[in-house]
Amino acid sequence: MQDFLTALALVLVIEGMLYAAFPGPMKRMVAAALDAPDGILRGAGLAAAVIGLAAVWLLRG
Repeated sequence: MQDFLTALALVLVIEGMLYAAFPGPMKRMVAAALDAPDGILRGAGLAAAVIGLAAVWLLRG
């Protein structure tokens, strides 16, 4: 459970740094995501989850 919470904290750190460093591009990215079809977002989310899972498996294995 501690590893999971640490991972969530790191996501917040990275996302916060992106918004602090690049506020304009991040706003445009969010606007583009709002205009994207649900299927595209679902596919991108699934792909990111699979890549993340593979990365964790390789790093921890």
